[in-house]
Amino acid sequence: MKLTASIFALSFIGITSAHAQDVDAGRRVFNKCIACHSVGPGAKNKIGPELNGLIGRRAGSVPGFSYSDANKQSGITWTEDEFAKYIRDPQGTVKGTKMAFAGLKNDQEIKDVTAFLKSFDKDGNQK
Repeated sequence: MKLTASIFALSFIGITSAHAQDVDAGRRVFNKCIACHSVGPGAKNKIGPELNGLIGRRAGSVPGFSYSDANKQSGITWTEDEFAKYIRDPQGTVKGTKMAFAGLKNDQEIKDVTAFLKSFDKDGNQK
């Protein structure tokens, strides 16, 4: 009986940890974004805006980046849920966005890249 309970407990831990956000895995997922976006100390706008302090920021608000009108007028404030919806299907979420990315389709990758981005404050320092 104790062995069965232990196996059940360990399997539950494995299941829940597989669904947790992983900053290191998110760093690897961000490699899909790095051609257009930067994050961290000294991050600059590229084809897309720098992503420091993304969560909590209003869409279309990074100084010096030329956003589409659709993005600027979207009314979005980036929460984890809003970002997840957007990164899954940018064109479908904000019609007319300039972001030409097919999107991340894997839920775990979305969670992980979100954790990675959340680890940077608005100045690019890791929290």
